[in-house]
Amino acid sequence: MSKSSAGSNRRIILAGANPGLRLFDENGKVTAYASIWMVDWSIRGSGTAVVLWFDGIVRVVSEDVDLASWLERYFVRSFIEVQGLPWHEPAVERDLVQVRMNLADGLSAKAADIQIEMGGVLDRRLFATDDFPLAEGNHSLSLVIAPVRSATVSIGGASVPGFVQVDGSPDKPGSSAFLTTAEVWQR
Repeated sequence: MSKSSAGSNRRIILAGANPGLRLFDENGKVTAYASIWMVDWSIRGSGTAVVLWFDGIVRVVSEDVDLASWLERYFVRSFIEVQGLPWHEPAVERDLVQVRMNLADGLSAKAADIQIEMGGVLDRRLFATDDFPLAEGNHSLSLVIAPVRSATVSIGGASVPGFVQVDGSPDKPGSSAFLTTAEVWQR
């Protein structure tokens, strides 16, 4: 197995999974963004967290608020999916985050009064790059990604408006909602 020159000199900073979603209105405007974290190991510890943007408010929920705050600052703020959203300092909440996910059926996550459901797996494929830009420079990332057909978010029992955008081709479908596993970040 060959190693890339950039990736071989980097050290692992996080291993786990980070499924995510963006919901859109009929005009193509983002109505909600969610980043769900299941961290098996990182330089900041392990645990689960949810970062949710809705209606201009950023919420970060986890039992480990230090880990969750780092995930939001170090990773999520740099993701292309949040570019252009009014991203204010988050409301950080200490609460249980429960996530059930598999690449056959989808995901169900609960964090405080937030409920996220994702389903209709369209594909499963490997993704890898040594050039993923984060706030502290380029990082290596490898993962298995599974775009999904549908996703919903509810807050306090009320459904957040919006729908998943599915695109790509039959051979390589894409979606604004996806599952991940075997996710490894290096810097």
